[in-house]
Amino acid sequence: MFRLKENHTNTKTELMAGITTFFTMVYIVVVNPVILADAGVPFEQVFTATIIAALIGTLWMGLFANYPIAIAPGMGLNAYFAYSVVGGQGITYHTAFAAVFVAGIIFVILSLTPFREKLIESIPNNLKYGITAGIGLFIAFIGLRQTKIITAHPSNLVGLGDLHSPEALLAIVGLAVTLILMTLRVNGALFFGMIITGVIAYFTGQLSFDKGFMSLPSLPEGLMIGNPFTAFGDVIQHGLYAVVFSFILVTIFDTTGTMIGVANQAGLMKNDKLPRARQALLSDSIATMVGSIFGTSPTTAFIESTSGVAAGGRTGLTSVTVAALFVISAFFGPLVSSVSGIAAITSPALIIVGSLMMGSIAKINWNELDEAFPAFLTVLSMPLTSSIATGIALGFISFPLLKLVKGKWREVHPLLYVFAVLFFIQLAFLQH
Repeated sequence: MFRLKENHTNTKTELMAGITTFFTMVYIVVVNPVILADAGVPFEQVFTATIIAALIGTLWMGLFANYPIAIAPGMGLNAYFAYSVVGGQGITYHTAFAAVFVAGIIFVILSLTPFREKLIESIPNNLKYGITAGIGLFIAFIGLRQTKIITAHPSNLVGLGDLHSPEALLAIVGLAVTLILMTLRVNGALFFGMIITGVIAYFTGQLSFDKGFMSLPSLPEGLMIGNPFTAFGDVIQHGLYAVVFSFILVTIFDTTGTMIGVANQAGLMKNDKLPRARQALLSDSIATMVGSIFGTSPTTAFIESTSGVAAGGRTGLTSVTVAALFVISAFFGPLVSSVSGIAAITSPALIIVGSLMMGSIAKINWNELDEAFPAFLTVLSMPLTSSIATGIALGFISFPLLKLVKGKWREVHPLLYVFAVLFFIQLAFLQH
């Protein structure tokens, strides 16, 4: 079913890759409820809704697209939901979920058309390489920041943290252990690195299980959207068109960028095209729509999927493994909360995967400024703005502009011009 031999992999490798991806991204089931709680949504509601959305999106990706890419509510999108939409617009979170639901429906319709496939094909190769490298820098930066190896600095914005702190020391030891395992070509090195780091954390008193291990999942407020028609009514009544547009634009490019990055790393792109793109792109749009019904912000493809690919994941069996682990995690809320609360356990994997993804920077044509600079801008801005979509936006705006100046406007796909204008509008007028 998953064509394991054709993809040069086996069941054991795929299961190990799924476990690795799950443990690098499972923090979302804790972090997402914490962020949406600032908008007033109950923690238990979002915890369960996050798992439902991740389960549906990731299962769809594994079974219908056969890709090792996991789907879950996106970081950044949840902050936009909590602080800009609910906080900034002065509306209730029920109304905000209506906007997410409407964006999800439009998203599904767009995914059923050839539009999103054409979009992937229209992105120039140098920008694709830039997106992959930018995501690599971004997730490595996340790993360094989460472990406080890199911290905020009053004049330089960022600086070296306290390397004597228990968290930083644990992360450095975990990084060293994982690098040694990878250098020795141990199968599942990223996963075993996490296990060893977790054991060290437990015996050094950094990891504890005070809240126990298990609890039953619940939805305290039931369904957020029982009637789809009222959702459209809420969007029209409160004039949330810009919010819906922002959700769609950011989610399209967050997911598209991540899929290109992961597919490039896994060697799944065929002639610069993504096979079964429509099935893959449907996964996040359906998960966004369903997730909003239960009570979570829009979903996206997770960049942490690259850790599973680095562990050997090449097929949908990796995704199905991740989905199964999300189901199990629903009953182990306290345990998941304890492990994902220790960034030093999972961050070494992110830092190493970031270095692997940076390899695509060598493929960029650095000799032509009109090709190199948009790719460079994409790579640079992703970690600095903490947004994949912003990095893509700046690349999309600068690429057609430089081609126009050089008189090579015919080399640019018409879709790129359309999105350059849309991104300019979003950054100039809709950015909060």
